[in-house]
Amino acid sequence: MSKALLRFVRLSPTKARLVAREVQGMNVELALASLEFTPNKAAKLIAKTIASAVANGGYEPKNAIVYSCRVDAGPVLRRFMPRARGRATPIRKPTSHILVEVLSQSEVSSLQAKKSAKTASSTSIAGDDVKNKGEVRKGGAKQARVSVSKAKAQPESKAKKSETKDK
Repeated sequence: MSKALLRFVRLSPTKARLVAREVQGMNVELALASLEFTPNKAAKLIAKTIASAVANGGYEPKNAIVYSCRVDAGPVLRRFMPRARGRATPIRKPTSHILVEVLSQSEVSSLQAKKSAKTASSTSIAGDDVKNKGEVRKGGAKQARVSVSKAKAQPESKAKKSETKDK
């Protein structure tokens, strides 16, 4: 796994996350091609970071996958704009940190095998306890709602009589 980190980028983290979510899990070559035609500042910066991560790992773009693309908030630059009547309003200029992790396809398949083995062992340990816990009667909640709504609709004396009749 190879990583690349681009820090203190003058870009809003929320805007960058929109692009980062689209790229995550894609083939590197396909991700770079799609980012090239995305008209955002974030797309250019994330493409640059992905290319750096591929170069750090020495992978070929055809055989690599963007394992994760994370955008964290950096410090916020605060400026003030003078306004009428001697007031000043704050202007926030957010920064962000972009972290990209790239894996080769062989590493991804080995990680998936480990995860599937881990989940298979955890379900076999739980066994019978899991099967018996989730039993629910059919229509139980619906019947309870109907009886409550009938009781609310009728005056108290009639509600008591209807309850005794139901039993």
